[in-house]
Amino acid sequence: MASRRDFLSQPAPENYVAGLGRGATGFTTRSDLGPAREGPSEDQIKAAVAKRSAQLGLTESKDDDNTNDDGRYQDPDNEVGLFSGGIYEKDDEEADRIWKEVDDKMAKRRQKQREARENADREEYERKNPKIQQQFAGLKRALETVTDEEWASLPDPKDLTGRTKRARQARMERFYAVPDSVLAAARDAGQFGTTVDDGAATEGNKDGTVTDFAKIGAARDKVLRARLEQESQSSGTATAGSATSIDPKGYLTSLSSMQGAEQSIGDIEQFRKMLKSAVDSNPKQAASWIAAARLEIAAGKPVAARNLIAKGCQHCPKSEDIWLENIHLNENRNAKIIAAQAINANPHSVKLWVEAMKLENDPRSRKKVIRKALDHNQESEALWKEAVNLEEDVVDARILLAKATELIPQSLDLWLALARLETPENARKVLNKAVKKLPSSHELWIAAARLEEQLGEGTRRPVMKNAVKFLAKQNAMPKREEWIAEAEKCEEEGAVITCSNIIEETLGWGLDEDDDRKEMWIDDAKASISRDKFATARAIYAYALRVFSNSKSLYLAAVDLERSHGTKDDLWRALEKAVEACPHVEVFWLMLAKEKAGEINEARRVLARAFKQNPDNEDIWLAAVKLEADNGFIDQARDLLKTARQNAPTDRVWMRSVAFERQLGDGEAALDLVREALLLFPAAPKLWMMKGQIYEDQGNPAQAREAYSTGVRAVPSSVPMWLLYSRLEERCGNVVKARSVLDRARQAVPKSPELWTELIRVERRAGNVNQAKSLMASALQQMPKSGLLWAERILNLEVRTQRKSLLAEAIKKVEDDPILLVTAARILWAERKLDRAQNWFDKALLLDRDIGDTWAWYYKFLSQHGTEEKREELVSKCVLNDPRHGEHWQAIAKNPENANKKTDEILKLVAASLS
Repeated sequence: MASRRDFLSQPAPENYVAGLGRGATGFTTRSDLGPAREGPSEDQIKAAVAKRSAQLGLTESKDDDNTNDDGRYQDPDNEVGLFSGGIYEKDDEEADRIWKEVDDKMAKRRQKQREARENADREEYERKNPKIQQQFAGLKRALETVTDEEWASLPDPKDLTGRTKRARQARMERFYAVPDSVLAAARDAGQFGTTVDDGAATEGNKDGTVTDFAKIGAARDKVLRARLEQESQSSGTATAGSATSIDPKGYLTSLSSMQGAEQSIGDIEQFRKMLKSAVDSNPKQAASWIAAARLEIAAGKPVAARNLIAKGCQHCPKSEDIWLENIHLNENRNAKIIAAQAINANPHSVKLWVEAMKLENDPRSRKKVIRKALDHNQESEALWKEAVNLEEDVVDARILLAKATELIPQSLDLWLALARLETPENARKVLNKAVKKLPSSHELWIAAARLEEQLGEGTRRPVMKNAVKFLAKQNAMPKREEWIAEAEKCEEEGAVITCSNIIEETLGWGLDEDDDRKEMWIDDAKASISRDKFATARAIYAYALRVFSNSKSLYLAAVDLERSHGTKDDLWRALEKAVEACPHVEVFWLMLAKEKAGEINEARRVLARAFKQNPDNEDIWLAAVKLEADNGFIDQARDLLKTARQNAPTDRVWMRSVAFERQLGDGEAALDLVREALLLFPAAPKLWMMKGQIYEDQGNPAQAREAYSTGVRAVPSSVPMWLLYSRLEERCGNVVKARSVLDRARQAVPKSPELWTELIRVERRAGNVNQAKSLMASALQQMPKSGLLWAERILNLEVRTQRKSLLAEAIKKVEDDPILLVTAARILWAERKLDRAQNWFDKALLLDRDIGDTWAWYYKFLSQHGTEEKREELVSKCVLNDPRHGEHWQAIAKNPENANKKTDEILKLVAASLS
């Protein structure tokens, strides 16, 4: 048995590094001639440890093949294995395109819901985590009330620790070393020389100074060289040494902008030298000659410009641009000679032939030039178009187009022009030939469909249906958006039937059943309506209703389109289709009965049909009551209400019965009905409000107060009842009680802009303006996006000079609030900016047409600054939209005295009450 070696005599293990265990690495000292050996990297250490563990059996070795996850195998463009020798063919490209379309479609799915959810999450996060600036916005606004005296009386902050004073003293006591140059200059400043160098005096000036003209000349050359290099760099080219170069093409733009501007002589000379250098260095560059000629024109030297451009034509005879420039610089007679020379040098230049044609004055000469041009350029589409435009006879133009389509079968414009000039039968043949030559052109199929429409067979011949099949077979089917654009183009040019056929055959192309087709088609129709393409939108709704035949939202959108942009007959037809498709949707029956209210018998028939489909529907009962009451049949209306209370005993039916008796002036009957109704529906807030209003009409404020008090205890969430209760107390002179009522209301309904606004108004009417401002600050802190609160503050709590700045801040925080937009219009109206005020009124109406106050303010504005036509148009739109909401509107519209007044009368009453 061999003796075992001692430890120090044993060989070192593999990958052993001395000192590595205690964290030591190689280092370099001054005595070393080179750097010490660098230790192993971290990856090497890990590999060595893993290998040692595997040898000791502590861990299992991993198969290299399983862990080899090279990134290059993940890149389809860097295949190095099995597919390294493959060829990327059309099938691969088609597969990639199909997969990309699938990915795009999956990304579009639920995109709107995802974006809405993300926006809601972001708004919620911003609301819970406001910025410091937003948290102190209310306090910063409160600084507006601080006067100059109060601001000046604020004490300055004092340095109680003395740290600032010590630091200032330390800065003052700091010393700096003075450079020797300063000391030497100070030493020599007081010394005077008593001798003069004779040689210098004789060569220089009398005072002994010497002028070195060589250095001055060198400095001047250096400055000039720097300026030239700067100009060269600004033109986009590089400079080398003292030689300057410019970009002639870039100078075309700079010289064209120089036209009409007075240039100094020095600048023109400088440009002339640079352009001369460019021309001399590269005489075959046409842009340099053109730039030099334009420079001479700008300098007022047309003769020099013509000479330069003539030389340029000699050096660059194959350049179209330089010949065109030469033609433009010369008069008509010389221009013709130059054009002939240019064409001889470039017989296949279409631009030169067209320019030569334009130089001729009589049509015969122009035709002659164009025909010569066609001899040299038979496949030029532009020349054939010019030749056709010069022909006055339709037969000759047709012959030219026939020849042109033979020579250039791929020109879509020439085929369409020929089809327009042919007779209908020949036009069909022409279009059939064109389709064979251009199988991927959908414009030809649209032209064929329009031809059939002109012949009166647009609805019988399925041209667009065949077009879709043919284009799909050719893999040339355009996208939905492109088809909609073509349909709108046809509508704009009067081809309404073709527009409808395009939408019918292509709107559903490429859409699956799981896509949001209905929402997508509604968006398409709204986009067409925004572009004033109503026939296209009508066709989109018609197609969508054939797919979703029982969709209430689609029918409502179609009816709204006909009401806004169609005739009365179109609206009736749309409503008839709606009631047939959705017989149990009472809103369509009510709309149809309302549209036919002018003919009471027709309206009665509509409601009778509605009763058959919806026997106990309260809306239909109330519509029948309104129809009879509006036409003066009081007894029939009362009987209908009595029957309705028996067959459809809802709170709305009882409220309509009470309101009907109030309108007739029978307060006792109305009071009996409301008491009976409250026994059945104690949680109906409108019944409690009607009870209090009846007592107010009878002059019994105590009983009205009791009714409101009982009502708010029964229904504490009713904001209108709290407002009526508070206003009753304020009218009775109990401001403290009104304030107490509103405080209780804010506890029951904490974030109600109406309650906060009413409380602020109570304080303002009581003369407590400071308290009103304080309440407004608290309200805006809780509800920063309330347009009602911002409008109240801007109009009633701030001075006139601060209104515009506050309005800008409010519009940034409150998005799309009609009350705030009307406030902006009123402010502009007060500043006599009438056009802008009218624009803001229009924006408010587009945002919400159901607010009657907006219509009333707009009508009052037009009564002072508008024409009679504008006012009549506004009244007709208001009647069409029939607004129901608004603070001032509801107060007048729900007054029993105005029960039988129409919408236009209510509008004028509300406008007269505004101030």
